[in-house]
Amino acid sequence: MPFHIVLVEPEIPANTGNIARTCAATGTHLHLVRPLGFSTDDKVLKRAGLDYWYAVNITYYDSFAEVRSAFPEGRFFYASTRSARRYSELQYRDGDLFVFGKETKGLPQALLDENPGQSIRMPMTDKVRSLNLANSAAIVVYEALRQTGFPGLEG
Repeated sequence: MPFHIVLVEPEIPANTGNIARTCAATGTHLHLVRPLGFSTDDKVLKRAGLDYWYAVNITYYDSFAEVRSAFPEGRFFYASTRSARRYSELQYRDGDLFVFGKETKGLPQALLDENPGQSIRMPMTDKVRSLNLANSAAIVVYEALRQTGFPGLEG
């Protein structure tokens, strides 16, 4: 069962395109929650994903609640700079869903409050507010893949 990256209201097409390329390379399912801050016909989005769009399993939703109802038994992990737990402290398993918020605001605090113990962060210095969204998604999915032995991947 693949891992899942869920982007809640992404704003920057290049980030989403880069994440789509990571999903294509890893067999990770991409979920996009509207509203999107760009058109899916955006040239920057298409360019960032290169010619790998055919290999991306992508699903669109009108709300995060739709994602939750699509995966009622799913294990959701919420990436946030406001989390105290490092992403590397958890044990991931096939089918886990990694949720990322919009670039300018992150995930809503209420969502994090509703899911105590399920939020994760990437360690960083205090000189920046956050890592790039595409980098964060890649860090987390590759940690999950490492923990599960990189199933279905070469190298």
